[in-house]
Amino acid sequence: MKTSEPLNELITFARQHSPFYAKHLADVPHQVTSLTQLPLIEPLAYWQNSQSLDHWPVLTATRERALVFKTGGSTSAGKLSVYTQREWRRLVTEFGTSLSSQFKPGDRVANLFFAGDLYASFLFIHDSLAHVAVNITEFPFTGDVDSCVLAQSIEQHRINVLAGLPAHLLTFAEWLKRREQTMPGIDTLLYGGESLFASQRELLERAFPDARIASIGYASVDAGFIGSSQRDCEEDEHRMHEHHALLEIIDEHSGEVIETCDRTGLLVLTNLDRRLMPLIRYPVGDRACWREPPGAAQRKFALKGRSASSQRVRVGIVSLIPEDIGQMTRSIAASDDWQLVIEQSGHRDVLKLRWVATAQSPATTEVDQQLRTELIAHYPLIAQLQTDHLLVLHIECCSLEDLPRHPRSGKCLRVLDLRCYGTRNKEVPDGSVDSA
Repeated sequence: MKTSEPLNELITFARQHSPFYAKHLADVPHQVTSLTQLPLIEPLAYWQNSQSLDHWPVLTATRERALVFKTGGSTSAGKLSVYTQREWRRLVTEFGTSLSSQFKPGDRVANLFFAGDLYASFLFIHDSLAHVAVNITEFPFTGDVDSCVLAQSIEQHRINVLAGLPAHLLTFAEWLKRREQTMPGIDTLLYGGESLFASQRELLERAFPDARIASIGYASVDAGFIGSSQRDCEEDEHRMHEHHALLEIIDEHSGEVIETCDRTGLLVLTNLDRRLMPLIRYPVGDRACWREPPGAAQRKFALKGRSASSQRVRVGIVSLIPEDIGQMTRSIAASDDWQLVIEQSGHRDVLKLRWVATAQSPATTEVDQQLRTELIAHYPLIAQLQTDHLLVLHIECCSLEDLPRHPRSGKCLRVLDLRCYGTRNKEVPDGSVDSA
């Protein structure tokens, strides 16, 4: 991918003001002509010491007039993500403008994303809705609103658009189903934060029979605005905005930049606007494939699940940190061999933590129970998803042979995401997670 002067300016700035990038880019020429001349970021190194902003070498300046958020959707100690006020305004303006095609004048929108504990999603959507180009009305409920209160408010205020995490929309749909109710007045469901799967879509379609279901867009608190959702996008498809962020799709084993359509690889982002916390060739943790050829305006791509090396794995409203789970497994099971497997059963997610016993491991039953208890204590939203019948949690002791490895590198796949993404499966076999 060719570069432009803004990229070279970003590289120069990062090297001059960030100790991390001064070291990371030490061997990079003063001027580059291609992103491939730059090394990929190693996420573990990037986020080291991020919990202490005074000592985080990634930052290029002090954090006066900044916004601080926590990555991850649980109460565990997440990593911190920082924006200047200007960067945040630019982010929500860009995202809100891109959202305009999803609305029509007069729409009444319930914002059901989550707020508090440094979560960004509610504030992000709230601020973005202010920049939608058509006249809409927002009802900022947050994700903590009781289903009964929400149902009454929808009728009272003639709300016709619901925007929230799939897990929260599904909880509300399940509540309606138990009461044999539907809400034909809802004509649009906008989801974000995770993918929506076929069986989950069926549940939503029963509860909201006249609703169009679409992604609200693709963004994360660490990477920012990644892709927009437009009316011509199919499930899990989004469009790149080159003036804001450059995207690459890279073979997870060889590092080859993929330009052909429908071949899955690691999604890598270079954000052209972030200066306080630069992101230059940063793996966002998702796998993706191109849907349009090189040179297409706002080139379309499709998400294909989390990568095996992802630093954060979203399941419903909870974000799991593999690094934390690895420490947990070592402490409780005395084992370094483990794997997270995510599958679908009906509209429920099935989360399995597989671990391999060693000579030092306690009894299997004891380890299984302790891992379950510790997981729920560390990620209490797991218990909420179980209560809402949206998640099944299994802890399984297995053999090394039961842990799939990358067919070419032989490395253990820490995350095995077996959920079916999108409606098309025209991938070129590449030894990726789905084919392991």
